[in-house]
Amino acid sequence: MQSHLALLLPVAAVWWAAGCVADGLPRLKHARELRQHTGWLLALTLTGLGLLVALPIAGLATAGPTLADRAADGLVLAALPALLVAVCTVRRLRRLWAGAGALAVTSGTPAPHGLRAAAAHPLLGLPLQVTGLALLPTVVGASGVGQLLGPSATGPAITVAALAVAAIGVRHALRHNRLAERAMPQRVSSSRPAGALHI
Repeated sequence: MQSHLALLLPVAAVWWAAGCVADGLPRLKHARELRQHTGWLLALTLTGLGLLVALPIAGLATAGPTLADRAADGLVLAALPALLVAVCTVRRLRRLWAGAGALAVTSGTPAPHGLRAAAAHPLLGLPLQVTGLALLPTVVGASGVGQLLGPSATGPAITVAALAVAAIGVRHALRHNRLAERAMPQRVSSSRPAGALHI
């Protein structure tokens, strides 16, 4: 096991935990629970972003190649989804946390479908989970397992990763649409009796 894995594992663990918490947000049915879990997710997200920035800075602060430099080199793949997290997801999490807080008067207050739809929005969960997924090859490579697989595994790994990202995105979109439809006001149906339609 290579030593810079010790620096990569905490970063990856924070992002994997954030992805798991984000996946469970739309299933929460009470406003207080939703606010609490959104707060945890916001803290995990800010911690993950901080760690992604701290490793390269630590590498720059020291002369010569260091463990931080080696760890930072592996974070390049996660930079783009992490940027999307910083630009889109954090703002959505703050709004969701504030919205749930406005309703979290008592522990039994139900979370409306609109809030749950916001929690299921693809721009909330997808970037977090893709960032965690992008850290997986780095962790595998640092652990030495990648050397056993050889370069022939690169193509299949890219294909599997692309399919996984597509599947995660479709799942988030379907769940968001389902909850958004429930949040829509019921269309007013005709109050006239069925026979009156033919008059």
